Amino acid sequence: MIRRVADADVVLNIRAHARFTGAVLAACDHLRLISVWGTGTDHIDLAAAKARGITVTSTPGVNAHAVAEHTIALMLAIVRRIPAMDAAVRAGQWPRAMLVQLEGKTLGIVGLGAIGTRVATLAKPFGVRLLASTLGDDAGRSAALGAHHVPIDMLLRESDVVSLHLRLSERTSGYISRERLALMKPTAFLINTARAGLVDRNALIRALSESRIAGAALDVFHAEPIRAEDPLLTLPNVVLTPHNAGMTPEVIDLGLRRSVENVENFLRTGTQAAEAGAARP
Repeated sequence: MIRRVADADVVLNIRAHARFTGAVLAACDHLRLISVWGTGTDHIDLAAAKARGITVTSTPGVNAHAVAEHTIALMLAIVRRIPAMDAAVRAGQWPRAMLVQLEGKTLGIVGLGAIGTRVATLAKPFGVRLLASTLGDDAGRSAALGAHHVPIDMLLRESDVVSLHLRLSERTSGYISRERLALMKPTAFLINTARAGLVDRNALIRALSESRIAGAALDVFHAEPIRAEDPLLTLPNVVLTPHNAGMTPEVIDLGLRRSVENVENFLRTGTQAAEAGAARP
């Protein structure tokens, strides 16, 4: 990393596995801007960047619609057991088991940024009761979506499906802890298209293994790519996708254009078009 960026004034960052640690930033005397293509900035030491006068920009909201669509797809896949039934039918079985329908169920959305807001909009026509929990001031966002704003513990107790849409930070790391997972109904499902670090990994695996919750659908993992020995791969009550919820041609084109615009605006005016962390959780 240091060899590649030490002489740069501006870095255009596309992959989150390129980690801008304090040590990397300290070795980059010329660096003035890191323009991130994407929403997450948890791979950058933001405090160290600020101390060195390095601006960090991102492209919040660019992938919101694509990730929200994927969230709904995962939701339907896990509650309707679509991947499991597909595999069974291909294996010569005919598993006509009882399924879950979303209509009349309670959907809890944790975080009402661009993605969480879009998920609420897409889910509402299914006839779900919407609950929402936010880290900061709700500012009427829940009511505008037809949702009830409630504390996180109440949301977990009452929801049949919980969908996570928070940024990963020191405050939110392990936010869905063992104690909070224990609040969920044994018939409830967890959907995570945000960041794996929001959830206590060991507690989630145990809850799934012991059927303390009905299932989970995940697009994000603590180690990516997921390791061959990961217990999640052996659990029948999970649906897994390879962190590609936002990978559409539309998102890639718009995101790259926006990240280049951030560079252009910074070099021209010294300000940013989309400050990292600007979206509200």
